[in-house]
Amino acid sequence: MKSFFLFTFSTFLLSAFEQAAASAHYDKILTHSRIRARDQGPNVCALQQVMGTKKKYFSTCRNWYQGAICGKKATVLYECCPGYMKMDGMRGCPAVAPIDHVYGTLGIVGATSTQHYSDISKLREEIEGRGSFTFFAPSNEAWEQLNSEIHRNLIDNVNIELYNALHHHMVNKRMLTKDLKNGMTLVSMYNDQKLLINHYPNGVVTVNCARVIHGNQIATNGVVHVIDRVLTAVGNTIQDFIEVEDDLSSLRAAAITSDVLDILGRPGHYTLFAPTNEAFERLPRGILERIMGDKVASEALVKFHILNTLQCSEAITGGAVYETLEGNTVEVGCDGESLTVNGVKMVKRKDIVTSNGVIHLIDKVLIPDSAKQVIELGGDQQTTFTDLVAQLGLASSLRPEGQYTLLAPLNGAFSDDTLRMDQRLLKKILQNHIIKVKVGLNELYNGQELETIGGKLLRVFVYRTAVCIENSCMVRGSKEGRNGFIHIFRQIINPAEKTLHEMLRNDKRFSVFLSLVKAADLDDVLSRPGQWTLFVPTNDAFKGLTDDDKDILIRDKNALRNILLYHLTQGVFIASGFEPGVTNILKTIQGGKLYLKTVNDTLVVNELKSRESDLMATNGVIHVIDKLLYPADLPVGNDQLLTILKKLIKYIQIKFVRDSTFKEIPLTFYKINIIESNVQPIIRKEDPSITQLTKLIEGEPEFKIVREGETITKVIHGEPIIKTYTKIIDGRPVEVTEKKVTEERIIQGPEIKYTRITAGGSDNEEKLKKLLEEEAPVRKVQPTKRTQGGTARRRTRLAYS
Repeated sequence: MKSFFLFTFSTFLLSAFEQAAASAHYDKILTHSRIRARDQGPNVCALQQVMGTKKKYFSTCRNWYQGAICGKKATVLYECCPGYMKMDGMRGCPAVAPIDHVYGTLGIVGATSTQHYSDISKLREEIEGRGSFTFFAPSNEAWEQLNSEIHRNLIDNVNIELYNALHHHMVNKRMLTKDLKNGMTLVSMYNDQKLLINHYPNGVVTVNCARVIHGNQIATNGVVHVIDRVLTAVGNTIQDFIEVEDDLSSLRAAAITSDVLDILGRPGHYTLFAPTNEAFERLPRGILERIMGDKVASEALVKFHILNTLQCSEAITGGAVYETLEGNTVEVGCDGESLTVNGVKMVKRKDIVTSNGVIHLIDKVLIPDSAKQVIELGGDQQTTFTDLVAQLGLASSLRPEGQYTLLAPLNGAFSDDTLRMDQRLLKKILQNHIIKVKVGLNELYNGQELETIGGKLLRVFVYRTAVCIENSCMVRGSKEGRNGFIHIFRQIINPAEKTLHEMLRNDKRFSVFLSLVKAADLDDVLSRPGQWTLFVPTNDAFKGLTDDDKDILIRDKNALRNILLYHLTQGVFIASGFEPGVTNILKTIQGGKLYLKTVNDTLVVNELKSRESDLMATNGVIHVIDKLLYPADLPVGNDQLLTILKKLIKYIQIKFVRDSTFKEIPLTFYKINIIESNVQPIIRKEDPSITQLTKLIEGEPEFKIVREGETITKVIHGEPIIKTYTKIIDGRPVEVTEKKVTEERIIQGPEIKYTRITAGGSDNEEKLKKLLEEEAPVRKVQPTKRTQGGTARRRTRLAYS
């Protein structure tokens, strides 16, 4: 009857335990282990054992499929799951393990050393009797690994020292693994000493950083969990340990200077990677002195070594990223028995457990980006840039108290020809990669201009999946340092020097296209300020075009403009700014659509490969093509024109619709802005003298007759301007709309305001004549001579964008 009761009771407890499995990581991992071993029979669990060691794990999926733990190969073992046992002649583990009191259960789980020490210390009677206990029982190997002096002291005084040590491993209530919550603090049965519990997502459960290697062995008066080390008493905080440890005096000085030491004395669950004095001595003296003399940098340095979570070494079975108190992250991993930080073996001593966390001693100081100077942020892929900046004397101009942004090209961007350049030219190139102010990625927006230390203005272009500056686009890896940001770029940045028109004029490859642009009266468009993308066919695209053919094209100005303006689109589109392999549709000034994508770093437009892309101009960008573009849906109604186009365009079928005509495209697609500058006044000698004033941006021109010596006063009320641009917010491009109302400006004499009218026409002339008729006759304005030392007159001129 008694044996039946014990069997029923144990079955009930195991059933309750399994129902709760979903609530704890340990139990979930154990369930997966049972599933992996289901072919071995009932109640069998699959474990991984690190080769060359006795360490076994119920493994996570990642470790299982990698076949390794901490980078070391692991073999697969099949054992009875906790609480079950084998039966002769039967597969798997079909029988429930016998249930006994805690003392007897120590023998069942193989913790015979702990059982023996319980016997000789007179603890046996207690754990055989009435009660409900949790016993974290050190394995036999754990007792063997215990410091020999400590071990000897325990054995020499079994009735007090050993008895108290075993009580320190016990809690006066039953706690299954599902009850052991991460961050929990239990009170042991010895002197109310703390037991710090951590329950990790990978299924590892630790108590004072000792790993539970066999959990939930039910006893009639409690539960036994086998652990992999003997627990020692925990009393001090991390702060207490730092203050008395001689080998941490440099860390102690840095923590005091930065006011961080007090944090480590507060309650919490911290992990401190503590650099030893030797680690600090390895730092270059200049860097250490600069950081220690800067409270912000020293605070960042110390906090970068502290995690706000408790990470015991036994819980780390693979690499994982953790956030530090400084705000950035470190990767903590393992390589066999060694812990690694950011992939480097540097941990000298592990798992110094305190009342508010754990300390790992390391032999290298971790310097966060926030404590570095901006020039120190360059990684292995930017060494060419950072080395050149230092060699050419530019690093010394980056003052620690300044604010800068480095635009660092990858090493591969520097060709041999570039590196062989005259150092003065190379220095100018590098100056164009250093911005005068500190600008983060989330502060960049489309249309923004950034001034370099060389005095150049660089334009920012923001696309759906890319941020570019002039011809070069960013790659991942932006960092923020103490005095600036560094952004990584694919190519060397080449600031634009010439307009689109000047670039065409200076390159003989484009002479035919440029002559057609001039004939269509479009050369002014390409000369004025603006934001354009121009696809320029080389002279090869016009092979077979005779002078007569050209004359026919030029005579039909509407047709010519439609063809040419199909090559022009509003906005600056850099080839590397397009998402690879994805088709992008751009509307041209002609009204048709261009279909662009990048394939193997080559720009393709309407399935034609660009021979050369991203030639930057001050008012746009040029992409070179070797074929004339033509909208496939635009019909031709003239036989002569059809014949000419068929000569030039063979990659598409041109539609022919008899007598169809091309639409007229007026040159009103670019805006007029007014810019004021101080220039010598231009005086008209005609009678009367007339100043023609054009209104800002919108509205009709206004006219006024000016008499000799008369003061001109003009009050301008700007219209609201709606501006839409793209800005990076939290690493993603977001479209932002702003409404701007220009403030009232008063322009008054005695200077003469002169404005050329370029948007005039017959209507404007009629208004001018009418105004003259209404005004009384006026005298001629006599030329005004500029006296020595006189003030330059101001002229307002029209600018196009």
